[in-house]
Amino acid sequence: MKSTLRCAVVGTGYLGQFHCEKYMQVEGADLVAVCDRSEERAKEIGEKFGVPYFTSYRELVGEVDAVTVAADTSVHFEVASFFLSHGIHVNVEKPMAATSKEGEELARLAKKHGVKLQVGHVERFNPALLAVQERLTKPLFIECHRLAPFKPRSLNVDVVLDLMIHDLDVILSLVRSSVRSVSAVGTPVLTPSIDIANARIEFDSGTVANVTASRVSLSSTRKFRVFQANQYLSIDFGTGEVHLTTKTGGDFSKGLPLERESWSLEKGDALLMETQSFVDSICNDKPCVVTGEDGLLALQLAEEILKKIHERL
Repeated sequence: MKSTLRCAVVGTGYLGQFHCEKYMQVEGADLVAVCDRSEERAKEIGEKFGVPYFTSYRELVGEVDAVTVAADTSVHFEVASFFLSHGIHVNVEKPMAATSKEGEELARLAKKHGVKLQVGHVERFNPALLAVQERLTKPLFIECHRLAPFKPRSLNVDVVLDLMIHDLDVILSLVRSSVRSVSAVGTPVLTPSIDIANARIEFDSGTVANVTASRVSLSSTRKFRVFQANQYLSIDFGTGEVHLTTKTGGDFSKGLPLERESWSLEKGDALLMETQSFVDSICNDKPCVVTGEDGLLALQLAEEILKKIHERL
């Protein structure tokens, strides 16, 4: 592997320009090109970062070692499969593809061609989660609320694939158990797609997760709560605040035998950490933190939730 990776970003919309910024900051990576089907947008971002711009991603073959795919979800498979088939490492925004069938094929192609496939579930790199991950040994009940104001730019997918899938990926990474059953409700509010949804997920391990996502709220909320034997943990992914309550004994006669810890972490730059991790996995031939298989599991669970929702509509 070259000492410096030649990297490009395909899709230079709202998220794509942030991915460009992160590549400019990561040691061992060199942003060498940007690509967008809109020539005006590609030119604007290319000039902003001082790199060549393209309107066809196919022209990047031979010019790059790795790409981030930040285009619309509907073309994730088309673009990512092209690069994987040409031996180019891929970091693809979540959801990794429009369907789990497409996701399976992307994971297969990465394995076949011996390249890295990372899925951009950025919450895995959130400092608040990283700080407490080792303490979450056996979650029994998980409760998540991810609420956001309406944003027209996110309308290419419903709220389950837009917002809820973040929490689904984190839950799956903590529970590490097969899903036993799913029940879910949801409804369109402002768009023809599902704008608010709630799911109850039961795992073979006995863990139960209750997950709510909305994109029609007045303010943003990213709360993640975990209950396990003798312990309750609350994470605010937005502010970095963490609260941990631990039962320290069984004698309640002198008050509650509880120990409370609270700390506030700097929000940090999870997207920068994601980009650094992707580059590191390539340069040092290490597994990606969020593999193609991880992204596929989250996508499969999201599809099952959507199936249950539509059965009720």
